[in-house]
Amino acid sequence: MSEAPDTEIVEIGELDFDEWNEYALAQGWGDGFPLMVPTEDKVAALVEMCRGDNEPFPPMSPRRVVPTLQSIAANAAMAGCRPAYFPVVVAAVRGVLETAYNLHGTLATTHPCGPGIIVCGPIRHEIGLNCGSNCFGQGNRANAAIGRALQLTLLNVGGAKPGEMDRSTQGSPAKFSFCFGENEEESPWAPYHVRRGFAADESVITVSSSEPPHNINDHASTSGEGILRTIAGTISEPGTNNIYGKGPYTIALGPEHAETVHRDGFTIEDIQQKLYEESAVHVSRVSKEQRHHYETERDQQPINDRYYLSPSPDDIHVLVAGGPGKHSAFIPTFGATAACSVKIKSAS
Repeated sequence: MSEAPDTEIVEIGELDFDEWNEYALAQGWGDGFPLMVPTEDKVAALVEMCRGDNEPFPPMSPRRVVPTLQSIAANAAMAGCRPAYFPVVVAAVRGVLETAYNLHGTLATTHPCGPGIIVCGPIRHEIGLNCGSNCFGQGNRANAAIGRALQLTLLNVGGAKPGEMDRSTQGSPAKFSFCFGENEEESPWAPYHVRRGFAADESVITVSSSEPPHNINDHASTSGEGILRTIAGTISEPGTNNIYGKGPYTIALGPEHAETVHRDGFTIEDIQQKLYEESAVHVSRVSKEQRHHYETERDQQPINDRYYLSPSPDDIHVLVAGGPGKHSAFIPTFGATAACSVKIKSAS
């Protein structure tokens, strides 16, 4: 049995499922959950879904190994991906390899970020991706397996091993799997990917290095103004990396909140501008030591005695996700990252 780190095929002999998992976990290939066996047949079936995607991959940090469709497929197979999911996984890998995503920085940080994947367009329904109730949670194979496949690829191809290259102080559930779809059908605005310049009939992923969602509960406000005030107050946190004002974050509105906000005439641009201004953190809420750190080491200067959480209103990414209930979510990021969108290519 070859144990060379870059070997594409490893012979496991007659190992049964439990023995395979003990072996794989001992090699550091897993995330703690059981791994499916990535047989040659499974890997080939996944790769077949992307046979027309011949664009080369850049090296993946921190090991600087160049991914192949086969190596990505092996990790997707271990994660439990069906072949139909694989084009989404490949697009997500391409997204985190974009320079603006800052893969090396996001993998080497002590921050608890993981790659958050937003899926838009027709492929959501083709693969059964959850965009509605509990879309951030358990119970859906596509959401869980796609997010997990990307994370396993970063572990096994990139070399982001916890406690070694991955230096996260506490980690977070986002490091297991974080993938969800936009609830376009219940959004009163144009789909998120269309607003980012893609056609409505295209399927697109957007990936950014994110914390898990932070719930925003507002069961009482009956106006868009009231809901947006609650959202702005919730995201106005001195303790997130977004306080450095260097990167994007996402607001995932629940459909009921979105309906009320839209009813009262707010456009996406109105929402971005209002949240940008009202979420800025007043200097009185920040310790003097932190202010010194922001202003001398991070070049984050207060404007009118307030620290803004993103470079501009356009860096606040607004979409609709979830099901019934008066909840929305704030998804902070590593800060020094970007929201990178990639069109999903199917077999051709």
